[in-house]
Amino acid sequence: MKYFFVFIVLFALCSCSSQSGKESGKVSREQIAGEEAAGNFAKASHLIDIYIAENDLPPATVYDLNVRKDIMHRIRLDFKKDKTSVIEYVKKYYPDVNDEMLAKWEDSKALEYKIIDGQKWYFDRAASNLFRLDKDAIVRKAEVDKPSEGKESVLKTHLPEVVNTLIKNGKTQASPVKMRVKYELTLRPNAVPDGETVRCWLPYPREDNRRQSNVKLLSVNDSNYVIAPAQYPHRTVYMEKIAKKDEPLKFTIEFSYQHAPEWFNLQGKTIQSYDTQSELYRTYTSERPPHIVFTDSIKAISERIIGNETDPYQKVKKIWEWVDITFPWAGAREYSTIANIPQYVLENGHGDCGQVTLLFMTLARYNGLPARWQSGFMMHPGSKNLHDWSEFYIEGFGWIPMDESFGINAYTDNDDVKYFYSNGIDAYRWIVNNDFSQPLFPNKIFLRSDDVDFQRGELEWRGGNIYYNQWNWNFDVEYEK
Repeated sequence: MKYFFVFIVLFALCSCSSQSGKESGKVSREQIAGEEAAGNFAKASHLIDIYIAENDLPPATVYDLNVRKDIMHRIRLDFKKDKTSVIEYVKKYYPDVNDEMLAKWEDSKALEYKIIDGQKWYFDRAASNLFRLDKDAIVRKAEVDKPSEGKESVLKTHLPEVVNTLIKNGKTQASPVKMRVKYELTLRPNAVPDGETVRCWLPYPREDNRRQSNVKLLSVNDSNYVIAPAQYPHRTVYMEKIAKKDEPLKFTIEFSYQHAPEWFNLQGKTIQSYDTQSELYRTYTSERPPHIVFTDSIKAISERIIGNETDPYQKVKKIWEWVDITFPWAGAREYSTIANIPQYVLENGHGDCGQVTLLFMTLARYNGLPARWQSGFMMHPGSKNLHDWSEFYIEGFGWIPMDESFGINAYTDNDDVKYFYSNGIDAYRWIVNNDFSQPLFPNKIFLRSDDVDFQRGELEWRGGNIYYNQWNWNFDVEYEK
């Protein structure tokens, strides 16, 4: 009887414990975040589904949780190279590549990878980035490959011409370059169901910047389109088309415009004090989470860079030069997958044009230097691509362009040309955006493929966003006389 009583008590305790376990076993936000941080994306995504099912959540919360699943999916797409793929690329330069070498590059963060669902996956551009980030690998690549001309010809010839012209005439703007552009975005067949409406936003030249003028829309492959009003920081042409089964869906525009180079020759100039009470000053020296945040690391670095300097332009130049020297260019992860882009640059020791631009802007703003984003495309003959840069404000001069990732011109000993991009910009640009992370026109419903910048374009349908892996983009440029 005694043992039977003990059994009953134990059974009751176990039952209570079991019931308590069910209650405590309910999925929590902390549990989801832990699995996500550990790279267990499949489990984290599954837990998100359970959490949504278990709780009566407002639509905005459900949306945000599904965005987290989407971001994990995007990270998977960015990190999809296995060890074999990386070795195959590296062998061209290091035929004897081995595990020890890979481990060394991984430890130095020259070879970027993530552990996702228990398996090591390399960033899609990790192998090529290795030969931009590791000093020995850079030398080895130069020995194997022949150097290619592209924007280098612009750095060697165009910039000296601009500088010489503006020194002689005392102006800040030289003659523009005229360009004709055909831009095309192609949605792959059956990416969305037959008969569904696809919404599309394509990049278009701004008409509110003094460097860019004479913008003309020459053709659109749809009679119903809308050009975003000038007050929208991201300039777009919007169209809608109906998807057809087994057929690609093309969105095409053609336009012309001209862009003038500028150089302000600020070295040695007397700079006025800022009106710190102005709306401009308060807006463009403030934080903009999540990417412009005055973290402890930003404050500490800033103190080392600036020291006792008080002249605004010299502060700009010090930050610009430090970022350029410290962080080599490397192909970037998609911006929507990075929580704080300047922090990512600091932690990984490299960044692409937009990443180092945001780092510059954060350091500049923390030091009371108004700075704002600008982006679009670099249109240099033989080297056209997406590109980001910025502008900083100087009292008495206004907004001044600068390019952080073009940095110090290594092809000259002339200081004016060498430091050109600290207070100037070349003619071969296409300005699309005057800010980052701003709404499109008309408004986009779902999370953008790039929620920071706008260049390649954006697509969506009533079923959700259409990500980059489902479409291609391309553009051609003709230089007109």
